[in-house]
Amino acid sequence: MNPHRRFILEKMLRHGWIGGKHTAYDNIRKGKPVSEYKAIEKELKQLIREGFVISKPTGYGTQVSLNPRRVKEIIEMIEKEEWKK
Repeated sequence: MNPHRRFILEKMLRHGWIGGKHTAYDNIRKGKPVSEYKAIEKELKQLIREGFVISKPTGYGTQVSLNPRRVKEIIEMIEKEEWKK
């Protein structure tokens, strides 16, 4: 799994940003060096296209959360990666 993809999914799970509980699009990249921001943003857009992450446009900016229908699948993907380390 792409390390940026893993970072995004684990961070969103850890904070509980699932379904109705969401965060600002820009908050996802916090915690990583500025040099990695573009790669993280690119991966986040890919996760939205694939349906793992839901985006919600609001008057104060785009909000994102994990798709509650795919949380089990996301957890399984991350756990499979743990064994490969």
